[in-house]
Amino acid sequence: MFSSKSLNLFIRLAWRHSWRRPLQSLFLVLGVAIGVAMIVAIDLANGSASRAFELGTESVAGRATHQVLGGPTGLDQQVYVDLRRQADFRQSAPVVEEYVTAIELDMQPMRVLGVDPFAESPFRSYLGTNDSQRGQEGGPLASADFLTGLMARPNTVLMSKTVADQYGLSVSDELTIRRSGTTQKLEIVGLLDPADELSRRGLDGLLLTDIGTAQEVLDKVGRLTRIDLIIPDGPEHDTQLAKVESILPPSARIERASARSGTVDEMTSAFRLNLTALSLLALVVGMFLIYNTVTFSVVQRRAILGSLRSLGVTRQEIFGLILGEAALLGLIGTLLGLGLGVLLGTGAVQLVTQTINDLFFVVAVREIEIPFFTLVKGTIIGILAALIGAAVPALEAMSVTPAGVMKRSNMEERMMKLMPLLAISGLGLLILGGGLLIPEWNLIVAFFGLFAIVVGCALLTPGLTLLFMRSISWLVDRVTVTRRSAGVLGRMAPRYITRALSRTSVAVAALMVAVSVIIGVGLMISSFRTTVELWLEDILQADIFITPAALNNSQDVRFDPEIYQQLATFDGVDHSATTRQVRVAAFLSGSDEGGQRGDATQVNLIALNSDVAGESRRYHSAVGDWEETWQAVQEGSIIINEPMAHRTELGVGDELLIQTDQGRKRFPIVGVSVSFDVNSTVIVHDAVYRKLWNDTEISGVALFVEPGVDVDEKVTEIRQVMAGKAELGVRSNKGLREEALIVFDRTFAITVALQLLATLVAFIGILSTLMSLQLERTREIGVLRANGMTRFQLWRLSLLETGLIGGTAGLIAIPTGLLLALVLIYIINLRSFGWTLEMRLQPQQFYQALGVAIFAALLAGIYPAWRMGQIEPARALRAE
Repeated sequence: MFSSKSLNLFIRLAWRHSWRRPLQSLFLVLGVAIGVAMIVAIDLANGSASRAFELGTESVAGRATHQVLGGPTGLDQQVYVDLRRQADFRQSAPVVEEYVTAIELDMQPMRVLGVDPFAESPFRSYLGTNDSQRGQEGGPLASADFLTGLMARPNTVLMSKTVADQYGLSVSDELTIRRSGTTQKLEIVGLLDPADELSRRGLDGLLLTDIGTAQEVLDKVGRLTRIDLIIPDGPEHDTQLAKVESILPPSARIERASARSGTVDEMTSAFRLNLTALSLLALVVGMFLIYNTVTFSVVQRRAILGSLRSLGVTRQEIFGLILGEAALLGLIGTLLGLGLGVLLGTGAVQLVTQTINDLFFVVAVREIEIPFFTLVKGTIIGILAALIGAAVPALEAMSVTPAGVMKRSNMEERMMKLMPLLAISGLGLLILGGGLLIPEWNLIVAFFGLFAIVVGCALLTPGLTLLFMRSISWLVDRVTVTRRSAGVLGRMAPRYITRALSRTSVAVAALMVAVSVIIGVGLMISSFRTTVELWLEDILQADIFITPAALNNSQDVRFDPEIYQQLATFDGVDHSATTRQVRVAAFLSGSDEGGQRGDATQVNLIALNSDVAGESRRYHSAVGDWEETWQAVQEGSIIINEPMAHRTELGVGDELLIQTDQGRKRFPIVGVSVSFDVNSTVIVHDAVYRKLWNDTEISGVALFVEPGVDVDEKVTEIRQVMAGKAELGVRSNKGLREEALIVFDRTFAITVALQLLATLVAFIGILSTLMSLQLERTREIGVLRANGMTRFQLWRLSLLETGLIGGTAGLIAIPTGLLLALVLIYIINLRSFGWTLEMRLQPQQFYQALGVAIFAALLAGIYPAWRMGQIEPARALRAE
C-alpha cells in the first residue's frame, strides 16, 4: 500500500505529531494498558489457582489411572489386602490424605499424604531427595534412608525443599500441624527436590509420610482415603476393571483419576468467567478513550491531512497512516499493560485464592505462573482494541474530500446525519442482547447478551446527550436569571457540548458505561448481601455454634465424643443439636444400584438430628409446609439446595442415587431449599445417615441456652473451660452471621477493585476529551477573552461544561445500571451459581452514582480549565 518513500514520510509525520502532543499519545497508551493489565491480572490469578490445584492433584495421583474410593470415613484397609491377594492386582497403592494447616508455614494449607513405600514405585517414582536419585524409577521411596526415616521413626515427614528454604526449615526441625481442633508435632527427615520444575511446584503443598504415620496422625487407623490403580487402556482394560469391581464392598466405588479435576473445573468455571467478563469491560471503556484520542488526532491534523490529499495521497494511505499510529501506540500500551498485569496479578491471585478457599475447595498458591499464552492473548487483545477503537476515525479521515477535511464542521455535520443510524443500531443491540438472555443457553452467551446491552446503551448516548443539552438550553432561555453573565454561560455550555458532539458524546458514553457498572454491580452486591442476611437469620436459629478449628471448606472435621457430652450438659444449656457434614458421591446418569461404575459427582451431605431452622427454612419448592417436609425427611427422603437443583435439573418428585456404605440407594427429593452455598448440598435426617453410613462422628454442635442466659457470657465461659482441651470455634449466633458476611465482603473485594479501575479509565477519557476541546478552542477562547470574558468566567464555563457532561453520563447510567442489575441478579447469577436473589433498590446508590459521575467530570475538568485560563488572547488570535 505504501512505497518506501511515502512510508518514510508517514513515519516521520506520525513521530512528529506524537512528539509534539505527548499527552494525547499517553491517553491512548493508558487506555490500552489498563484494559490489558486487568485482563492479564485476572487471567494469571485464575490460571495460577487452577494450575496449583492441578499440580497438587497430579503430584498426589501420580501415574494412577483409576481410584477406588469409599464413603465419608474412607475405605477399610482390608479392601487393599483383598485387592492384592484375591484379585492379585499388583498395580495398586494405598493412600491416606487430608488437608491440615502448618503453623510454622504461616498457617498455610498443606496436604498430608501417607503412602506405602513398597507399592509406590509405579505411581510416584519422581519424588527425589538428592541429585543422584532424580529420575530413577526406584527413587528414594524404596531406599534405606526412606525406610529408616519414615517407617522406623514415628511422626516423621518429607516436605518440599523449596518451601523449607522459604521458611528457614531444615532436616530435623519440627513442624506443627493443626487439624480438627488438635495439633501434632512432625519431624522433618528429608527434603523433596525433584529435577523438573513442574514436579517441584506440585510438591509445594505436600507433606509426605508413611501410611502408618498418616493413619495415626490423622486419626484414621485401619482406614484408607483411597486406593490408586493403574489400569491402562487396551484389550484387557474392561476385564481388569471388572476384576477389581468384583471384590469391592458395597460402600466402595471406582472412578477415573481425572474425574476430580473435571468436577473442580465445573465448580469454578462460572466464578472465573464472571471475573474475566468484568475485566473485559475495562477494555471496552478503554476503547472509547482510544476512539476519542484518535478522533482528536485526526481533527487536529485536518489541515495536514487535507494538504496530503491535495498532493495526491490516496484514501487508503491516509487510512493506513491513522491505523498504523494507533497500532504502534497500542503496542506500547499493550507492553506496558502486560508488565502492569503481572504486578497486579500478585494481588489478584491472593484474592481469587482466598475466595476459592472460602467457597469451593482448599488450594495453596505460592507463586504466580505466567503462561506464554496469557501474554500472547493480552498482546492480541490490546492491539485489536487499539485498531478497533481507531477504525472509525480512520474511516472518517479517508472518506471525505480534501476540501472537506479542511472544514471542522464537516465531522459534526456527519455526526448529526449518523444520529438516526446510531439510535437504530443501539435499539437493535438492546433487542439482540435481550434475545440472547431469554433462552436457557450457556453462560458465555448470556455475557454476550449483557455486553450487547451495554454497547447498545452506549450507541444511544449521542442522541440522549443531544436531547438533554437542547432541553437544558430551552430551560435556560425561559428561566429568569438574576445575573446576566450566569445566563450567558448557561446558554454557552450546553450549546458547545452539542457543537462538539462527535467527541463529547464519546466521553459521556465512556463515563456512562463505567458508572452504570458501578450501579449494576452495586445493586447486585447489596441485593445479594441483604438476601444472604435474611437467609442467615432464617437458618441460624441456635444461640451458640461450635465446630472444631479447621480449614475453610474442610469436610473432614469431627468432635471428640467426650467434648460433645460436656458441651451438651453445660450449665445454662437447654438443649443441643448436632450436624454431620461429609462429601459423598451422587450419580445422575449411567448407573444403577448394583453397579460400581457411573458418572459420579461429589455433593455435600448434611445430616441433621433436628431441623433447627424449622419453619424459618425457606423452600424454593417442597411437598408441603416445613413440618410435612421435615416429616418426609425423617422417613428417608432428602432436601437438596437450589444451586444443585439448577445444575442437575432435579426437583421435588425426582430421585437422587447416592453411594452409601450399604451400596447405592435412591432417595426421593421432597424439598428444594433456598441456599447460598455454591456447592451442591443434600440434607438427610441424622438417623437415616447413621443407618446407611458406618459413621459415628459429628461435625458441629448447636446449643440453645435457657431463657435469661446471656449468650455472649456463655460463649466466653465455654471458650475458657475448653481452652487446653480442644481447639474449638465457639461463635454466638450474631458472631457467626458477622463472620459469614466478612467472607461475603471478601469474596466481592476483587469485583469492587475491577469497578474502580474501569472508572479510572473513564476518568482518563473525560480528561482526554476536555484537553482535546481546550486545544481546539484556542482561537475561540482568544475571541472570548478579547471581548471581556474574565479568567474566572472562563473557569466557570469550562467547569459548567464538564459538570453537564458528568451529569448527563450519570442520568443515562441510572436506567442502564438498573438494567444491568436486573440481568446480573435474575440471569447471570442464577445461571452461574443457581442463586435466586431478591432485588433491593436503594435510592442512595443512584444518588451516589450520579455524584460520582459529576465529581469525576469536574475533577477531570480542573486542569483543562486552568490551561484555558492561561491562554493569552493575542497569542490565541495569532494562531489563525
